[in-house]
Amino acid sequence: MGETEQKEKSHKEKRKEYTYNKLKGLGLEIIEDIEKNKVPSVKVPSRGTGNIIYDDTKRYYVLGDRYGRRSLGNVKQIRKLGQMVYVANFCKDLVAREKTATIREMYYVSEGWGISFKTQQESNIVGEDLEVTLGTTREDLGLMPEEDGASVYGDINLIDEGTEINATKMGKSGYTISPTIDQVDLRECNVDKVLAVETMGMFHRLVQENAHKRFNCLIVGLKGQAARATRRFLKRINEEKGLPVYICNDGDPWGFHIAQVIISGSAKLAHVNEDLATPDAKFIGVTASDIINYDLPTDKLKDVDVMRLKELSKDPRYKSDFWQTEIKKMLKIGKKAEQQSFSKYGLEYVVDTYFPAKFEEMENQA
Repeated sequence: MGETEQKEKSHKEKRKEYTYNKLKGLGLEIIEDIEKNKVPSVKVPSRGTGNIIYDDTKRYYVLGDRYGRRSLGNVKQIRKLGQMVYVANFCKDLVAREKTATIREMYYVSEGWGISFKTQQESNIVGEDLEVTLGTTREDLGLMPEEDGASVYGDINLIDEGTEINATKMGKSGYTISPTIDQVDLRECNVDKVLAVETMGMFHRLVQENAHKRFNCLIVGLKGQAARATRRFLKRINEEKGLPVYICNDGDPWGFHIAQVIISGSAKLAHVNEDLATPDAKFIGVTASDIINYDLPTDKLKDVDVMRLKELSKDPRYKSDFWQTEIKKMLKIGKKAEQQSFSKYGLEYVVDTYFPAKFEEMENQA
């Protein structure tokens, strides 16, 4: 086994040992309370809006220092604490056996616990409570999302489950980002930037037009709102390989939000934004200015779009002059546009004209 493989194994084993000990420690804490004739309770960091703070230095949302307690002495909390203990035990078994389960599978497994969840949402919340209580990630606990990961295309070599992969040798759909992306070794990467796009339609257009060679980049298809594994991949590639990340989404408030979640994280996942947010990532369009400058086909803003834009204007993540200008401009013109609207000028236009102009703009700002 080479030195790199040994380091990779050591990193994986350390994460497993850390998570296992955290899970075991939770159980021992409850047992210790019982042995001392104390009512068992668990300290759980608050994920309420009052404890979610935007950190200007880190440039993403973090949890404050407020905590609550789940206690068997409180009738209203008995069920939730019981569910948390069952989930912790389930995860402890997964970690020990190096297995994973989807969050949907856990929901069905709970049917045999005698303290099952009423809905999938209830199950997800308890999983997140465990995650924030232990200070670990859902993926390290062995719990995986149901959806497929995003796609990556370009000249990067990875080691996934012991197999070396080049993302240009996996067909036109590229490499699918693994839910366990922290266990994937990012090897040689012969590109100088990453271009992440919201839709798979744009992803396939860029692949077909050899944009990975034209711009010497990795192309990432986000599949809409980026999954946690996708955001973790983008953060890792930015930090470990020093590659700038550029995001191009639809020109509407929802596209703005998808980009900003990658850049500054989400309030909902404040407890893991340190591992997911990429504060140096840049949004390069589609902007309200693009809609005007390129005379793009548009749709009229709906009432819900207008309301959402006004909400974004008050969000601390959008306080920069760039975001404030683009939000106000979109409200003024009352229009939104999709990425694919550049096809008005031909299928190749987005690669031949739009992205070269955007990358030159970014270089001039640097």
